[in-house]
Amino acid sequence: MVRLTQNVEAAFEVETNYSDPADSSLTHLGLLDTFDPRQVEMNVTPVPSLGQSTDAHHAAGPIDVTIPIKVACQGTGWKQLLGRAIGAIDIDDSGGGTTLVPHKLSIGTPASLAILVKETGVGFTLATGVVPNEVTLEADYTTGGYITVDAQCTAFFTQDSDDMNLSDNSGFLIDNYADGGVSFPAAPTDDPLLPSDLVVSFAKTSNLETELTIDGPAGSYIEIGEKYLRTFDLNNVLDSNVDAGGAVTAAGVVNLTNAAADTLGDLDTLFGTSSGAGKSGWTVPTNTNTSLTTNLLKGIYSTDTSRTIQGVDSTSTTLPNVFSNLKTVSLKIANNNTPIPARVTRGASSNITKWLQNASIAQGKADVTLDLTMTAENEDLYDIYVSGGVIPLVRLDFGDSVGSIALTNGTITSFTRPLTGGTEIVDTVSIKFRGAGDARDFSSLAISADWTV
Repeated sequence: MVRLTQNVEAAFEVETNYSDPADSSLTHLGLLDTFDPRQVEMNVTPVPSLGQSTDAHHAAGPIDVTIPIKVACQGTGWKQLLGRAIGAIDIDDSGGGTTLVPHKLSIGTPASLAILVKETGVGFTLATGVVPNEVTLEADYTTGGYITVDAQCTAFFTQDSDDMNLSDNSGFLIDNYADGGVSFPAAPTDDPLLPSDLVVSFAKTSNLETELTIDGPAGSYIEIGEKYLRTFDLNNVLDSNVDAGGAVTAAGVVNLTNAAADTLGDLDTLFGTSSGAGKSGWTVPTNTNTSLTTNLLKGIYSTDTSRTIQGVDSTSTTLPNVFSNLKTVSLKIANNNTPIPARVTRGASSNITKWLQNASIAQGKADVTLDLTMTAENEDLYDIYVSGGVIPLVRLDFGDSVGSIALTNGTITSFTRPLTGGTEIVDTVSIKFRGAGDARDFSSLAISADWTV
């Protein structure tokens, strides 16, 4: 039988623990562009020997599984790949992973997925411990096509099966999606996102103002992301004095998109002294500013003493300057993860041992880069580049029903404007981001998204 790609589709399940899916649910990955669930490198080393005409022995090395995935921005699969490359942060620190948000770059063990592939008339392939290592969001305004997410992933292991029950084929993986009543999901019905659905806007330093002044208990600090503001006490735990209710979705966690916290004046009411309704140990001076709290610069700030935080003076999520003549947009998150090889024993009777390259994965140092090409309009970006200035805030907005990504404190690392006779002038710009603040790992807020994963 001739194998056709038209017969291939994929679904995913989030993993609470690396390479150990619950086998309880599946969500369709969406419209696949390119994909290989069985890209396996056996790392075989030929061993020469005296008295032999060729390498008489072949030594097997650690099994290295990599999975390239390129999907259209349709459904939730692309959000999982992009969001988990940023970090699946347990936003309320409950430990149950019920509210995971790509609030900031993660530290420690990266967030992983299990991916189950169905090939009609052939069977299934399961890959567990799928970790997006390098993920690129791409939009091309010069040609037809959808916005895509291209993810270069590592995986723990991959295994084939005739059906969705891998526990009955004497294999290394023993996951069973068949007996729990899980069916392979249908594809999303919504249209994939087009480049025209994406608005990319930015703020200059001249668009900033002193937005928020906040003072907390001794040793306290706050995290400001695209959707959530988190308050921590001196023990590095969410402050229970910022008690739940209204815009406070859990102890210490403020939803900045809630109507009771979406302007700076609302934070005065929530924390401050003017209303008399402040949270114990926290004060925000009287503030009637209607600028959006989501336009505060993303970062981690010490509030051990009174702290002033800058933001964009705007009542709109679209920042004051819009890239209106874009040709291409490419947002890349390169995590530089480190695979940790080891011998692993699995199987129904714990009787199968394999040497795996990705037995576990250590989070690397991330690079967050935005590359843009656009028809040249003015000297604004070039002036920022040559002066060594920064772009305080950039927002990629996919629409209210989809979500947005904020990038904070960008440095233009390259700017080119080649001139060719008879053609338009095109700027090519590359920007790297580093977050804002003065406490702990503030650079982790270089990127922040507002959806759940």
